[in-house]
Amino acid sequence: MSETTAPVTTAASAASVAPAAGRARAARIALRTLTVLLALFYGVASALPKLIGHPSAVEAFDTIGWGSAAMYIIGVLELAGGIALLVPVLSGVAPIALSALMAGAFVVQMSYFDGENAATPLILIVPLALLAWTRRSSNADLVRLVKRRA
Repeated sequence: MSETTAPVTTAASAASVAPAAGRARAARIALRTLTVLLALFYGVASALPKLIGHPSAVEAFDTIGWGSAAMYIIGVLELAGGIALLVPVLSGVAPIALSALMAGAFVVQMSYFDGENAATPLILIVPLALLAWTRRSSNADLVRLVKRRA
């Protein structure tokens, strides 16, 4: 390659790459932080009261008429979803599943509790949708893994 055909890199073009790389790194850190916070929320704040039979959870499920079996099942689903958020191959499907669970929670809040805490599941769907969108490539990895094992 001759000197006349070599690509020219200026200081200005090299400097414009650095901020983009910094923003990408900051975005990855923000998404990981969001993932960990949501996983902690679902595992500790949401699932744990159901799994230990906290009186407030028992009362809520008695009000609905579903009983303790449904309380434990939903607690296990929330805990599994929180853990799945942290597993790379499940990180795309977990926010979708948790969003479906939150849609159900919204319907229950509106139907049985006069919408008292109906905003909470709707608010949680927003970061879950963001995670589902940003981690959508892991869904293809999951499909490949399942096909390989089948």
